[in-house]
Formats: sequence, structure tokens, C-alpha cells
Amino acid sequence: MTAQTSTTRLTVAQALVRFLAAQYTERDGVRRRLIDATWGIFGHGNVAGLGQALIEYAGDMPYHQGRNEQSMVHAAVGYARQSNRLSTHAVTTSIGPGATNLVTGAALATVNHLPVLLLPGDIFATRPADPVLQQLEVPYAGDVSVNDCLRPVSKYFDRITRPEALIPAALQAMRVLTDPVETGAVTLALPQDVQAEAYDWPDEFFAERTWVVRRPGADPTELAEAVRVIRAAKRPLVVAGGGVHHSRAEEALAEFAEVTGIPVASTQAGKGSLRWDHPQDVGGIGHTGTATADELARTADLVIGVGTRYTDFTTASGTLFAGDGVRFLNLNIAPYDGHKLAGMPLIADARSGLQELTQALEMHGHRVADPYVAEYTEDKDRWEHRVDACYEADEPDVRPTQPQVLGALDAVVDESDVIINAAGSLPGDLHKLWRARSRDQYHLEYGYSCMGYEIPAAIGVKMAAPDRPVWALVGDGTYLMMPTEIVTAVQEGIAIKILLVQNHGYASIGGLSETVGGERFGTAYRYQSDDGTYTGAPLPVDLAANAASLGMRVLRAKTVRDLREALAEARAADTPTCVYVETETADTVSGPPPAQAWWDVPVAETATRASAVKARELYERHVSTRRRHL
Repeated sequence: MTAQTSTTRLTVAQALVRFLAAQYTERDGVRRRLIDATWGIFGHGNVAGLGQALIEYAGDMPYHQGRNEQSMVHAAVGYARQSNRLSTHAVTTSIGPGATNLVTGAALATVNHLPVLLLPGDIFATRPADPVLQQLEVPYAGDVSVNDCLRPVSKYFDRITRPEALIPAALQAMRVLTDPVETGAVTLALPQDVQAEAYDWPDEFFAERTWVVRRPGADPTELAEAVRVIRAAKRPLVVAGGGVHHSRAEEALAEFAEVTGIPVASTQAGKGSLRWDHPQDVGGIGHTGTATADELARTADLVIGVGTRYTDFTTASGTLFAGDGVRFLNLNIAPYDGHKLAGMPLIADARSGLQELTQALEMHGHRVADPYVAEYTEDKDRWEHRVDACYEADEPDVRPTQPQVLGALDAVVDESDVIINAAGSLPGDLHKLWRARSRDQYHLEYGYSCMGYEIPAAIGVKMAAPDRPVWALVGDGTYLMMPTEIVTAVQEGIAIKILLVQNHGYASIGGLSETVGGERFGTAYRYQSDDGTYTGAPLPVDLAANAASLGMRVLRAKTVRDLREALAEARAADTPTCVYVETETADTVSGPPPAQAWWDVPVAETATRASAVKARELYERHVSTRRRHL
């Protein structure tokens, strides 16, 4: 005779909310809730299901009201990154446009290996009326909805067409969210009729579960080979990626660098792995990197990648690592990344792998030669003088350059501040110039470089770190993409700080357009001229007034002196506050050091305009230096 299992009768949505409230992660003996809250915008596809369930279990699952579905995902991702991927938020939407608005946020999460749970409503599973409002009809497949757009940008996807199917799907969803290799966006599409359907759920489904986030060590054979090649290298260089932060391996990296003397360059995701003033830190690497790091990369005989994906910005589109016989050693928890650039893989958690490497090299008394240390130390000192020159403002009563804006911010923050950015001209300036003071001060989303990420992500970061000053650095192009969550920050009293830089256009793409023969076409926010180009006067758009109209306190700064005062005032504020400053227009932006390495953006092979012809000639010279590492 089979023992009878106790059950509880709930709707699918109620069961899902109760299940999520009982999920935990644990790493290094620290246990915390996996799904800490749910964001939602309600429509007919989720209001009677998840909407009802969230109010039914309001004491178990906090709810946050968003204004844009994409923004809600960004807020959840910001929270997850600040929480070291050990905790995240869920996001629920209605069917139709609410669901498809999730796609960009899901892509960002998956590209950056950051966990987020997406719960879009879906069309009726039982199809009592076909089509329903907002349903995409697909003549060749009755089981396709717009939610299928989320499949390629999700690390796990399931459509729950029967109540009992939720049990295995929910468990698989938690497995992927907590897997340090596989994590990203996870989607459970929920047909609106199934959400409201009742079922007798086994009570074991609602028991607390703890998902251990593993720290695998290195294979002994791979470790021995890694030690051998490091000891043989004369000019090794570490490239620290986002995996250092995800693993909380910063202290292990610092010890490895101190013991061996090997310099450490960082990707956008890895910046802050070492403090800017650490003796072995040589700054950002690649197209937006420092002269110090990029010159070391060009002459390195061994590149030790730690938690990096080696994107084209890091490798300068395959032109940066140019040393004869250069080899790659890739410490990465993901085998896919560990084998890149024909590298020797060291498949392990970043902290575990670094600790094992340090112990083995210390036993051998290994350290790079003193002249190599002196070389990069002197180069770094020269670069810091360039940073000082960019930050300094000899005339405090004039409009600041963008680097001077960063210099003013640099002067008011300390290690507790978090700086968030994602797109435009700011990422390049920040990667070259910003002096990261703590492991998580520098929050650049550059895997997907999504305009509009900064403000909602700042809300998520502030939720995860309520006692820390959190800054969203936003250009006018990014601001106009997605300012809506200012309303959410005001509504919930989340005291984020926005530094809004107005330069009247897309400064980054304007500069790129000029270098590739595009003549800055369509990149300035100006009135249209008779010839169809946008070369008239700058638009009279008042973004500060817009931010104020959404409920935010706004401080306007016209000069460097004003800016310094406004930033100090904003930092001390306990309400959402925006500092608005106008810099040069996008077509005259100046100040930061030029790119120290190339980036491949193909140029027209044939053209009549002189600018494009010249750009193509330069492009072909750069392409000829590209190298396949085999």
C-alpha cells in the first residue's frame, strides 16, 4: 500500500509564488533567499493569476510596481549583480507587448550571465477562444505565441500548459538560476487560464530548498600544466573579467598578483578586481583600455584570462595580443570560455583556481623579474598623470568636459559608492579613467551595452545595498530611451542619484561614425537641414525639467564649480536626486585620451565620398594585423 501524500489545493499561480518564497541559495556558508521579490505590470494575461497570487501571499513575496517591462528586468539584473548572483527578482507581465518587452532585458541578463526569472502571461492553453486579444496567429503552429521570442535569449524556457507540469519546470528553473556556468534569464511562460486553474499540490513542493552554488577546484593535470607555463613566461599578463567578481575572487586575485608580481589588466566587467592603486593593477584593457595595459598585452608571452569571455573590445578585434608565440591560459568555470583563443583551459571557480595557483607558485618561489615590474610600474605612473590632466579643470567657472565631469565625481565619492553605466561615450572614458576604490564600485553593463539600463539597474542595486550611495551615469541618448523608472524610485523612496550628462546627441557613435566614413550622420540631436542631414541648431530639449516632472529633485550645474557643489549635495541627499550638467555637443566632444587599440567596425568597400575612401584605407591596414590564435 502506498503512503498517502498530504496536499494543498491552490491555483498554479499561488503554488508558484509559495514555491518561489521557499527557495534559498548557499555559498561559503552564507544562506540567502533566491527570489527576493517580484516586479510586475498587470494586464489581462496575468492579473487574475499571478496578480491575485501576489496579493494572496503578500507577506511571503514582496511586490514592486514597474513602469516598463524591460526596465523591470534591468532592475532585477542590477539587484542580482549586486547580490553576487546569489539572489535575484522575478518579473511578471501580461501577454502580448508586455511579454515581448522582456526580450531585451532577457538578452542582457543571459549575455552577462546574470540570473533573472521571467514569468510572462501566455495565450489560453485550452483555446476556448482563438485568437484571443494580443495573440500572434501562426498558421503553421498552434502552440507558438510571442513568448517564443524569449527562447533564444533564455538559458531555460518552458511553457506550463498543465498544472502538474509546473513542478519539474520550477525545479529546473531554480537549477539553472543557481548554476554559475548556465545562469542567465529563465522563462516560465504561463498561459492565463492555467495560472488560475486549481490543483492538489504535494506539500513537499513548498518545503524550503537550499541550492548550493558550487566552487569546483581545478583538475590536477590542468593545474600542473598551468603552473608550468606560468613559471616559463617572461612577460605574463592577467586579464581579469567579470567572473572574478561573480566568484568573489578579488582577494585571491590580489594575493596571486602580489606573490607573483604579474600585472593585472581588467575588462569592463572585471574592472575593480583590484583597487586602482594596487601595485599590480594596470587598468582597463582593449579598445577602451589604458596605454599601460594595452602595451603589456602587445608584448605579453602569456595571457592569463580569469573569468573573461574575450570579447572583441578586450582583444581589439584580434589585433591586440601580438607577441611572438603568445599563449593563453584560461581560468574559467565555463568550459566554453576556457577553451577560447586556443588557450590551455583551467576549468575551475575563479577563487578556487587562483588560490590553487598561488599556493603552487609560492612553493616554487616564483616571481616575475624585477625589470618587468619596474617597467609596468613606471608606465602606470605615466598614465595616472594623464588621468590627472583629464580630470583637472583650470577654469572652474566654465562648462566642463566629460572627463572633468568624471573628475568632479571622483572627488566626492569613496569606496562605498557604486557607479552604474552601460552605453554611449561614458563607458570608454570610465574604463580608461575611473579609479575604482572597491570590488563593486564599478558597475558597467558592457556585455550587451544596453541604452536605458542605468536608471532601473540603479534601483535594483540600491535595493540590494540600501546603505550605499548609488549613481546612474546617463547621457542624453540613454536617458531618452528609458527614464520611466524615475517614477518607481520616487514612489518607493529609493534614493538613487542620477548624473545626467547632456551633450546633444550620440557622442560615442558620432565619433565612431566619423572614423568609419559616416561623417557623424544621424548622430546629433539637432534640427534637420534642407539636405536631409541633422546639422541645424541643437534641439531645445530640457531633460532636467523632464526628470523634475517625474518627481525627482534636480540640481542644475552650469560650470565645473557648480557641478562639484551639486554632486556633493546629491551624495548627501536621502531622496532620489538628479544632477544635470551640459557638456560639449556630441560633434565636438573632447578631452579623453584616444583609443589605445583598434575595434573592427567594417567600412564601406566602395564609396565616392573622400571620408569613406580614407576610412577604408585605414581599415584595411588594421585588418591586416588581425591574428588567429591557433
